[in-house]
Formats: sequence, C-alpha cells, structure tokens
Amino acid sequence: MLTLLSPPLLSTIIPLLLLFLLLTITIKYLRNPLRKIPAAHPLAPLTPLWIHWIRWRSIENATLKSAHRRLGPVICLSPSEVSVNCVKGGVRDVYAGGFEKGAGGGEGGFNWYGFFTNFGGVDNMFSTACNKTHSTRKRMISNIYSKSIITSSSALLAQTSTILYDRFLPALASTFDQQEQPGVLNIYALLSGATMDIVTGYIFGLAASSNLISNPKQLDWFLGLYNSRRSYNFWPQELPGFTAALQKWFGYRLVPKWVDEANLEIEKWTKDMCDGAARVLTQSKVDVQDTPAVYQQLTSALVREAKKADSDRKEDLNGVIASEVLDHLAAGFDTSGITLTYVIHELSVHPEVQHRLQQELQSLSPQLTPEAAPGLPDPKAVDSLPLLHAVIWETLRLRSAIPGPQPRVTPCQGCRLGPEERDYYVPGGVRVSASAGLLHSNEEVYERAEEWMPDRWLEDVGEERKKDMESRWFWAFGSGGRMCVGSHLAVYQMKYIVAALYSNYTTIIIDDSGIEQSDAYTAPPTRDRLLIELHHVKTG
Repeated sequence: MLTLLSPPLLSTIIPLLLLFLLLTITIKYLRNPLRKIPAAHPLAPLTPLWIHWIRWRSIENATLKSAHRRLGPVICLSPSEVSVNCVKGGVRDVYAGGFEKGAGGGEGGFNWYGFFTNFGGVDNMFSTACNKTHSTRKRMISNIYSKSIITSSSALLAQTSTILYDRFLPALASTFDQQEQPGVLNIYALLSGATMDIVTGYIFGLAASSNLISNPKQLDWFLGLYNSRRSYNFWPQELPGFTAALQKWFGYRLVPKWVDEANLEIEKWTKDMCDGAARVLTQSKVDVQDTPAVYQQLTSALVREAKKADSDRKEDLNGVIASEVLDHLAAGFDTSGITLTYVIHELSVHPEVQHRLQQELQSLSPQLTPEAAPGLPDPKAVDSLPLLHAVIWETLRLRSAIPGPQPRVTPCQGCRLGPEERDYYVPGGVRVSASAGLLHSNEEVYERAEEWMPDRWLEDVGEERKKDMESRWFWAFGSGGRMCVGSHLAVYQMKYIVAALYSNYTTIIIDDSGIEQSDAYTAPPTRDRLLIELHHVKTG
C-alpha cells in the first residue's frame, strides 16, 4: 500500500488523471453542437455548474435578461441547456410545437416538473411530463375553465358576490375602525385571501371552500406556511436526485424538515376541502353558491375513465383529485394575488390613471358598492371595460407573476432554434426554455418596455403590431397546448376585485419597501407586503 501511494507514483498518476479529464471535457465540447451557440458565460458550454450557481443565488431572471441583450435570441446556458427569446424559432416551435416537459413524477430523466407533484409524488396536470397524459387530463376540466363557462356560471357569480360583499368590502371597511392608522392595511395579504377564497369557491363550492378573508389568523397561518418554503426550492427542483441521495445515504438534509411538514399541512387542508365538497355532492339539494364546479367535473371524469379501464381504485382517484385541485388553488391564488398587488401599487403611483378607472367603473350597472348587494354587474360588462382590461394586461406584462423560464426538452431528432437568419441546430434531449419576463421586455414590440403604460393597450397600433402585443409576444399565461388552463378564472377574479376596490376607495401608498419582485420562477414582492391607505371615493 505504501508503495502504491509513494510520491513518485502519485506524481505520475495525478497529471495523467488530469490530462484524461481535460481530454474528456475537450472531446465532449467539440462534439456538442451547443458550442456554436453564444454562451451566457465562458463555462456554460463546458459544465452546468455555472447556471446552477446562478440559480442558487436567485439571480437567474436578471442574468438571462442581460445575456440575451448582449448575445441575441438564443444562448447556451450549459452543455445541455439553451434559452430562447424569440417567437419564430423559439416560443412558436417549442411550445406550440409540443415539446415535452421531460420526466416528471419520478419517471426518470429530466425531472424539473416533478417538484410540483403533491401528496408524496402524485402527478397533476402541470407536473405531468408526457403531453399525451396531460391532454387526457386537460380534456376532463378545460370546459369548466373556458371563458364561456366562466362568464356564464351562476355558481361563480353567486360565489363572487358573497366573497366581495360579505367578506372583501367589509374587511376594507373595518380598517377604519383601527385606533392607529385608520384605513391602513397590508393589501397583499388581503388580496391573497380574496383570490384563494374565489378560486377554492369555484373548485369546492362556498360550503366547503376557504374563508381566509374573514379569518385573519388562518390567513396568516396559510401564508406563513406557503411563503416560507420559497427559499428552499432550488435543491429539490434543480438537483432532486442529489438532494434525495444526500439525505438517504448521509442523513443530511438540504431542505429543512419543517418544509416537508408545511407541505403536509397544506395537503391536509386541501384534502379537508375535497372531503367537504364530496359531502355536498351527496346532498339532495345544493344551493347554487355551494356548487363544487371543478371538483364535481373532475371527479365525474376520473370515475368514467376508471370504469373504462375496468378499475375501481377509489383511493388512487382521491389522491389524483386532491393533487390536481391543490395545484389549481395554489397557482390560482398565488399568481393572481401577486398581479393584483402590483396593479394596486401602479394605480397608487399613477393617481391620474386611478381616477380615470374610477370614472370608467361608474358605467357599471349595478355599481359595485355595498348598497347594490347581492347584485353584481354582468361578468361580460366587467370584462369589456377597456381601461380596466388595459390596467390588468399591462401589469401582467410588466410584472408577470411567473417571469421565470418554462423548461421543455428538445425532441429526439433535434431541431433548429432561433430566427431564420440566425438559427442553430440543437440535438435531442436538451433543456430549452423561454421566459415571460424576457419576452415582455422586447422594445420592438413594447415601446419603453420597462415603464408601466396601460394606454399602450388602448392605442390603434395596426393589426400586425396588435397581434404581436396581444398574442405572439404576450406570454403571461404561456402558450400552446400546455398554457394556463385557469387563465379566464384568473382574469375574471382580478377584474372583479379591482372593480370592487376602486368603486369604493382611492388608494395611496404608505410603505412599499420591498415591492421589488423576487428573482424567481414565481415572483412575489420581496417582503410579501404593500401597505396602503384607503380613502372613500367621493360621490356626487
């Protein structure tokens, strides 16, 4: 043993090993077509360590924006990853072209979306890797989330009326009873409660859904659980195998145990709402506002599918349902709450736009004021208000709740990415992604893209420019077969909440420190708060 480890022998072996390692890296580099793509960093074509470092430091979005501005629409992030920031040869090919998400739910291979499974690895529509599996599930529920159903749903209208008139507006009015700082509140928390109540109301019916607005302690409990986990996403999402192996073989946890416990509590909370909705469906008579629209349709569709497959695995179906609706309520409340926070911030910073919006809201009949309860203006009338739509759309553009990359995997035969005059061959099995935050920053499409300018959506810009702005480059809800299934519900609730607030109050900012967006896949304010002061709208 001593002879084997003698200094002369080691001095020979170590250089040989280093030379072998260098040759291996060089050969891989020369054989990899991605070396011809502009590299975001000199190390990018050689190792994934650089992009892992960027993600671990939570500066990915800013880094990608800077790199694309320097290097163009296609850049190399690692020996097996590229980022695209164009429509032709980018978003259109990858997302409308049906590139797979990779492997999710423990199927092996690329497992980024496996992070979004629930209940110990049960897939949902968002986490499924295979497009075919996703399409099957989407067909079960896409109808209940379609715009025609959303805007004509008597159940959703009744639920929204109760939540706005009996919870949201009273919560705003109660702030004037405070001895210190009357009319002042953290609107971020209240908006999170309002969006959760509306989303779970539509999924489970009001009898079984959340009531976070009227229960501030439960709202604080839920937001504490939900938001506390954000800073621990990197390891299980980007390096799930390494994270699991480190814990299994060495007992070392990269993610604290309390994060798992928080997930379990959120899952139990969701399961209780599922059980409540199931009990409602056993009743002979159900009030319209208690209709569990999404839960009912999803359950019926899964039962029919199980019968076709000659399967009676009731426990499996319950797990699938719970995982699916947990994804819906988490995505539905979080993204809408973030967007609404920035809507209110921007309107408070731009009082002239706020005043114009209040004038527009006066055209609604009935007015969205407590005196009109329980009547609400028709959903189509609310949806058609041009300035309200522009305010929501401009905020979705500038302050996308999910500005981060949406990974896909190139098909086995490979593809070409980038505009025709500057495209590159990318082999199969490469991680490729686009980002709403990058697409929405295109100055050629959105002039003065870093500014909040809702009037850009009201201008006559011509047919082609309009298509670029509204569909080709606007990516707040994604695109293709796997775009956000709940986008119409999100817009519905955001417009009603904004209309209810500004039909009754004017807002000014008291403290917006930390309003900057987090640099993350989902990007709330860095402090999860926005303190505003309410003033009653002057009538007459």
